[in-house]
Amino acid sequence: MVGSMSDPRDDDPRRRLSATEVREAPGLDDWRHLLTGLRARFRTGDFATGLTLVDRIGAAAEQADHHPDISLTYPAVIVTLSSHDVRGITSRDLDLARTISALAAELGVTADVSGLTELEPALDTSAPERLGPFYAALLGGEVRDGEPVDPSGQVPGMWFQGPGDQDGTPLPPQDHEQRWHLDVWVPHDEAERRLQAVLGAGGRLVSGAEAPSFWVVEDADGNRSCICTRLDR
Repeated sequence: MVGSMSDPRDDDPRRRLSATEVREAPGLDDWRHLLTGLRARFRTGDFATGLTLVDRIGAAAEQADHHPDISLTYPAVIVTLSSHDVRGITSRDLDLARTISALAAELGVTADVSGLTELEPALDTSAPERLGPFYAALLGGEVRDGEPVDPSGQVPGMWFQGPGDQDGTPLPPQDHEQRWHLDVWVPHDEAERRLQAVLGAGGRLVSGAEAPSFWVVEDADGNRSCICTRLDR
């Protein structure tokens, strides 16, 4: 169990934790593991309370020397935690997540995990090395590991997928017209509800072969997207 003093691996705060370890860690009911990190949304109800919470989170982050990404809006504060040095989640993130939840509770602020979402556009191409610099320039970012990213966090990252559909099956010629698709990352316990909402809105399930990692869905015109989770990864 993550956080157990009997586990010698916990002595290394730079060890990247698996998705299963993160999901089974205690004290993280307010948080969900999405694509780029642990995320929580705290319903503050007003800007002043949100600002107070952000200020307290900032002080805790400075003390821990580990800093989250924070979004402050009138009704809520959204916090995302990850360890950029290992490109994943570590015990540092779990510790700070628990601290932040305690700070929110002290202010009487409750967390709301429903509807947490992270978007990742994907482009089907056989030449990612040729297209990467273009999209990095277009988005005002840079190429990292062959894919364009925005270090400022203003736009979501994107990735390149080789020819074939989302579950690896070669596409028929008529399906090659769609080059872009959306990977929509949701909490593991939200995926089934999101899928049913899509189907109820006129969508169609193309493939559930890779569930619960992802489901391939399409709209009424045949444009495909994926509902993705951290399960079985």
